[in-house]
Amino acid sequence: MCADVIVAEDDEKQAELVRRYLEREGHAVRIVGDGLAALDAVRHQEPDLLVLDVMMPRADGLDVVRVLRSENRELPVLMLTARSTEDDLLLGLDLGADDYMTKPYSPRELMARVRTLLRRTRRTASPEPVAEDPVLRVGTLVVDPARHQVIVGGGAVECTPGEFRILAALAAGPDRVFSRQRLLEELHGFDRYISARTVDVHVMNLRKKIERAPRRPERLLTVFGVGYKLTDPAKATPRA
Repeated sequence: MCADVIVAEDDEKQAELVRRYLEREGHAVRIVGDGLAALDAVRHQEPDLLVLDVMMPRADGLDVVRVLRSENRELPVLMLTARSTEDDLLLGLDLGADDYMTKPYSPRELMARVRTLLRRTRRTASPEPVAEDPVLRVGTLVVDPARHQVIVGGGAVECTPGEFRILAALAAGPDRVFSRQRLLEELHGFDRYISARTVDVHVMNLRKKIERAPRRPERLLTVFGVGYKLTDPAKATPRA
């Protein structure tokens, strides 16, 4: 699976190490050394993957992700950082990063993460017709996995890749309670520092997008001590 990859890393030794491993697997690699250059390269090249360092001059990696997602660019982003606190990692995911690795990291593990992201998100032509994933409906909420599309009450809603995977898992089993650990499995590949709070962040952001009143959710419900479930508000039992 050959891909066009942009590596945004201001540490030349780190960048060359990543380049060697990527090229060894057959990928075409372009290296840029700052955040603004990364944005320019993505806009002009439209790569299959962005490997993005967090701490960079001119614009840091978090700003780059924020801008790319605001432009509705859905390319997978693998972030690299020397920061290891949970809040830093959660912020990257919250902004729309697909995966996160903390330095120092194993180049072999990095390549495994790259393969996982490309398999999951890269659209490749196939000579054989492929059956599309079924459209999932829970009341007026529609999740279309094939088109990576979410519609609520007839209006389209933009979701990050992580948010989408969680929502699709919940929509595939309406009224079924999913534990945080089970939902974390839908986000496989994230860094070992990531905890169940990752799921809570995604759920909080999803509620802002699919609920009329995020603080009083009617669709994406918490089952205390267990996890979360997705339900149709129209079928809820009226309160006495």
